[in-house]
Amino acid sequence: MSDRTGIFAGDDPFAIARSWLEEAERSEPNDPNAIALATVDATGLPNSRMVLLKEIEDGAFVFYTNYESAKAQELDHAGKAAFVMHWKSLRRQIRVRGTITREDGPQADEYYRSRSLKSRLGAWASKQSQPLDSRGTLMAEVAKVTAMKGPNPERPPFWGGYRLVPLEIEFWADGAFRLHDRFRWRRDDASAAWNINRLNP
Repeated sequence: MSDRTGIFAGDDPFAIARSWLEEAERSEPNDPNAIALATVDATGLPNSRMVLLKEIEDGAFVFYTNYESAKAQELDHAGKAAFVMHWKSLRRQIRVRGTITREDGPQADEYYRSRSLKSRLGAWASKQSQPLDSRGTLMAEVAKVTAMKGPNPERPPFWGGYRLVPLEIEFWADGAFRLHDRFRWRRDDASAAWNINRLNP
């Protein structure tokens, strides 16, 4: 692609994504790593919510959640998901679609340990996505967990990561008169070479 230059240049889409995120970290006022994660439930009904992306690996995107949450149940059932990262300050977005696997080993343990103590205790206390009668009930559960788990709680067995291995990544940047620049990287499976196309705006 002779015109894939500037912010679109490079042979590694994960390196491009990391570069865009690093730039966003300098300009976005809040949560530059926020993604709108899309899933489908067992009936095929779509669902979406904001999640914080925690790592862009050399071949995947990683985020964390409660495995008993609605999103986790949908991820486990479908084995596929999509997300979009959008940065208003940069007028750019990245769209990703691919397959999902759990990350519940040492990498998840390490990330859990890196969180604040209150966040670690909160992961134990919250029955994510389940009905809650009041905030007081939640705070009472946090206090109970704090007394039980102490200052160095282990990672809950029902909490961990997901790794999205993309089959498609689209890089989008705003253009004058709505003539945006769009490049789609697509492959048939995770071991295949990328096919890159410029798309009409």
